[in-house]
Amino acid sequence: MDDNIKYIIINSLRFLVKEDRISLYGFVIMSNHLHLIWRIKLPHLIKNVQRDFLKYTAQQIKFHLKQSNIELLNTCKVEHHDREYMIWKTDSLIVDLYSKKVFEQKLNYIHQNQVESGFVTEPWEWKYSSARNYCNDFEGILKIDINR
Repeated sequence: MDDNIKYIIINSLRFLVKEDRISLYGFVIMSNHLHLIWRIKLPHLIKNVQRDFLKYTAQQIKFHLKQSNIELLNTCKVEHHDREYMIWKTDSLIVDLYSKKVFEQKLNYIHQNQVESGFVTEPWEWKYSSARNYCNDFEGILKIDINR
């Protein structure tokens, strides 16, 4: 995933935070997937926020790929009655973070994702991760809510 696509995702998350639709607690954007820890703020519904996020980012990614990498876009072609391309998988995994222990386990998992993939040796070295926000020496690319 090129940096332009990562910034489509980042800017969409910024919008959701700015519009007070979500609290963002953690994220990592990898080359072929992303992980988010967010809380949907009332009166918004998770199904609506997630739908809008996925629809908007898919549309922007498609526009970007039409201009920059038509070969990659063609790998997303599908034969569906309602769309020509499928940017996101339809089976997003939603996990309820019902305790502080589970929250910390999932946050640690997503912060280690880029290390386990061999992109960096330390989690905060990956620009597209909230690990930087949890480290005093770096400023994160997105504002997150550390005070959960």
